[in-house]
Amino acid sequence: MRPAVFLLAAIVLAGCGAFKGDVDKTAGWSAERLYKEAHSEVSDGNWKEARTHLEALESRYPFGGYAQQALIELAYVNWRDDEPEQALAAIDRFQQQYPNHEGTDYMLYLKGLITFTPPSAAFTKITRQDPSERDPKGLRESYEAFNELIKRYPDSRYTDDAKKRVAWLVSTLADNEVHVAQYYYERHAYLAAINRAQTVITDFQGVPAAEKALYIMYMSYDKLNMPELRDDAKRVLDKNFPNSKYYKQGLNEPKSAWNPMNWL
Repeated sequence: MRPAVFLLAAIVLAGCGAFKGDVDKTAGWSAERLYKEAHSEVSDGNWKEARTHLEALESRYPFGGYAQQALIELAYVNWRDDEPEQALAAIDRFQQQYPNHEGTDYMLYLKGLITFTPPSAAFTKITRQDPSERDPKGLRESYEAFNELIKRYPDSRYTDDAKKRVAWLVSTLADNEVHVAQYYYERHAYLAAINRAQTVITDFQGVPAAEKALYIMYMSYDKLNMPELRDDAKRVLDKNFPNSKYYKQGLNEPKSAWNPMNWL
């Protein structure tokens, strides 16, 4: 019986040793210490450790200044650690809990940045795909966040950069509408093509894509045998874009030789 007792004792001791390894080293830490440690990990780029401390801070001390700052830091950490969904979730919690917080302008800016370059953009560095050809959902979310920042916080330190990004987003979203309009035109859905092209004219004034949008409208009205509307579209096209290139080249844009997909 004695060997069995020794064996049981050894198993118990081994189990105790295993439990010791699972002990939370941050147990009992103050909110201040958790935040300082998390901030230090952020400075060193240790996103996983920073996230652990910030999540502990948020759950243990849900009230007070450190909890508010923890959410801001948590959104940033998740963004830098390629966790956009978690970053957006942190921003949503922050906006719901602290709608008038002085850091709201930064959170709107960060939200715009997160959706400004969606994960699908990484492959386009190789294929040279036009961003406007991607799903515009992320681009629209980015536009809305930056636009809200510009309207609510015109004097924010982030507003100037947001304005530059909005200008790019407007142009890219207009390009997307033109891509869709061309898609419909090439499938003989001329009314749908006209509607999407018209969106570019009415919602994105002054963008380069307006030239192609007007040409699609001109061609679509011609296919529908609507000469008056066709001539109206042509008149606007000629006035704003004299000698438009689309009269010669048609709808298809020259493709980049750098895009491997073009070699297939």
